[in-house]
Amino acid sequence: MDVSKYLDIAIAPKFLFDSLPERAERVRFWVPKPGAGTNLEAYAKVTYGEFAAEVKAVAGFLADVLAPGDRASIFAPNRVEWASAALGIQAVGGVIVPAYPASTPAQLGYVLSHSDAKVVFVDTPALLAKLFEAWPLCTHVSHVVLLDGALDASRVLDKMRADQKPTPGDDVLAKIVPFPEVVRLGDAWHEAHPGAFEARMNAVDVDAPGMMLYTSGTSGNPKGVPLSHRNVGTNGRDWLELNGPLVPENAVDVLWLPMSHIFGFGEMNLGNILGMTSYMSDPAGCIALVPVVKPHVFMSVPSHWEKLAAPAMKEQDPATQKARLLECTGGRLSFCLSGGAGLSRDVKEFYHRAGILIVEGYGLTETSPTLTLNRFDAFRFDSVGKVLPSTNVKLADDGEILAKGPNVFKGYHKDPAATAEAFTEDGWFKTGDVGRFTEDGFLQIVDRKKDILVTAGGKNVPPANIELRFQGDPRFLHVVVYGDGKKYLVCGVWLNDAVVDAELSHVAPADRRAAREALVQAKVDEVNRDLASYESLKAFVIVDTPLTVESELLTASLKVRRKKVVEAFKHQFESLYDRPAPPKKAAEAGSTGA
Repeated sequence: MDVSKYLDIAIAPKFLFDSLPERAERVRFWVPKPGAGTNLEAYAKVTYGEFAAEVKAVAGFLADVLAPGDRASIFAPNRVEWASAALGIQAVGGVIVPAYPASTPAQLGYVLSHSDAKVVFVDTPALLAKLFEAWPLCTHVSHVVLLDGALDASRVLDKMRADQKPTPGDDVLAKIVPFPEVVRLGDAWHEAHPGAFEARMNAVDVDAPGMMLYTSGTSGNPKGVPLSHRNVGTNGRDWLELNGPLVPENAVDVLWLPMSHIFGFGEMNLGNILGMTSYMSDPAGCIALVPVVKPHVFMSVPSHWEKLAAPAMKEQDPATQKARLLECTGGRLSFCLSGGAGLSRDVKEFYHRAGILIVEGYGLTETSPTLTLNRFDAFRFDSVGKVLPSTNVKLADDGEILAKGPNVFKGYHKDPAATAEAFTEDGWFKTGDVGRFTEDGFLQIVDRKKDILVTAGGKNVPPANIELRFQGDPRFLHVVVYGDGKKYLVCGVWLNDAVVDAELSHVAPADRRAAREALVQAKVDEVNRDLASYESLKAFVIVDTPLTVESELLTASLKVRRKKVVEAFKHQFESLYDRPAPPKKAAEAGSTGA
């Protein structure tokens, strides 16, 4: 596709409305009805014109509620109304504050309080209950919009009270506005103010914040990251210039990535810019939908790419592998992006042999988000790509990746101390990641700077380098390496019980624990074979207590809070050192003493 006409920096709603004359009747979203699954006849269409009308109605409702720069939060799973709310907020100069659906009430309350959010868009009884539980912290909220008009706030309150949970008083119901009422009031505002919407949208400053994302962090409260329209727009322009030509006209995608993450929100906006049609889905249903929809574009995470490839990887003949992979992916993929974590090189090469290129990049929320990207004409599967045209990246003396450019944020919300800590004296943003450049200019990530372990022998060991070696194995949910200041390294293991129990179904119950230990030991031995002696894992413990968001051992985006996990299970990690030290020869050979 020729993307040259989409390279101007503008606020996201502008792209939708500027292209409306030619796209009004085209389908923007296909939305599954309850129980639709892969039956495409049970999907309802939403045209570009209908979507734009909904965005405009939200903007009309918010016109007298939000002043430019005011913040409004969205706390909901993906749905078309999520996107309508987001673009409506931005169209009146407001700032979107997405809240992760996995957030606990305390985490949600912190985000709403710290951001001074005036409006909250919410969906599902469970999330509305979390909002009500967090209500004492929502001191600035004047309106709560229910994205599903059938959601009954009174019933949610009654159930919470029956369960003896803390709830706000009934006066909270006066702030509730169902989405159909938002549309009605917004349309009435436009009738009373002809031309005001376009004038206000066109007056939004591209250097003003358009969204504020809260980093999930591995310790402490999350930090608010305001991103301007220019920050995000610059990053989008680079992306379009480098990979836009791979996206065909009238492309189809399966949109399942949560729009509360910048990855998913970016995909939705990319669809608006390039005129794509998106089939709405979710993490559980998107894999089955791909071979049915036959998308041209699929953006996903490593586990999904692995699941799509699994049937083909079981085949022995290369030609059969390719045919099976094309069948599983629909046969029309032209642009594929993997993010969230590193995808196994073996998986990327498997797709590539079948003519499907999966690209990866690297970035952070603070960089809007991408700093480097592989692209169709320049890629290395052992890297996260080359630096984007509009960005400057260099390495500090200790290898930390530093960034500067129009896509880099200006500073954390209400946190000057953290802002000062995040930048060098001459204005380079400190990513906290350690990297190296290849001889041909590709960036490789070595580790998180702050997570480097120093053994008693003075060896610096990046634990993520070891933990990532377990990531492609579906039997392992989490592996956390331990050993700062110790003579050798050990780890805690959290198994995927469903997968492991199925694999060991033939084992007698009395022997099941030993079989699980043997399974983990075999994997640890395999990992150790590729590690230096001082990096190898000498012992492990299988931990049965799950890591969850509610226990604050996982972030809202499901990353391990390393420090909290170490604190919570320190006695189990330390107990591994009560055993006799592994023999030196075995340690040097990479064996373990579990």
